[in-house]
Amino acid sequence: MARAPVQAAGGIVLRRDAPLIAVVRQRKRNEWVLPKGKLDDGETPREAAHREVLEETGHDVAIHEFLGTLAYPSGGRSKIVHFWRMEADGGPVRKLMNDIKAVDWLPLEDAVARLSREYERAFLMHVGPIALAAAGLAPVEMEAMPPLAMDDVDAVMQTLTPAEAASVEELRHGLLQKVKAWLRGEA
Repeated sequence: MARAPVQAAGGIVLRRDAPLIAVVRQRKRNEWVLPKGKLDDGETPREAAHREVLEETGHDVAIHEFLGTLAYPSGGRSKIVHFWRMEADGGPVRKLMNDIKAVDWLPLEDAVARLSREYERAFLMHVGPIALAAAGLAPVEMEAMPPLAMDDVDAVMQTLTPAEAASVEELRHGLLQKVKAWLRGEA
């Protein structure tokens, strides 16, 4: 039987005074990632996102709209991460948690390039412009976000392991079922 997915949450964290996005460097793996973490028992994804961002960036944040969900394999299980747009005002209010080595505030393109994981780069490349526009830090330019061509999707699918590809197909099927239920008025 398949193990239940790990539930996590985080944020696309913007500075209120500039179009900069937070990325954090993990101490253990020395990787640059978006600030996020697992839900504690009894915690909602939104509550976990706020707590994790505070722990990993040191900044208290205002939470705004939901931006989307990222799913990927992690430790033999699927990890489902829910992201919100967040804004940090001023400087840090606490020290970083021990798992985090550093925080950098970067323009969108630099933040995308800095991320160590391809799936996080792809996610930020697509939701970053939306988050910046929603914060009033960049104009909404839909033309600036090229559509993902089927050839691009096929190329990415070729790089996945069989387990990752199966996970993507599972997610695709689940999303299709949710859309069908919504169209039937069941959701």
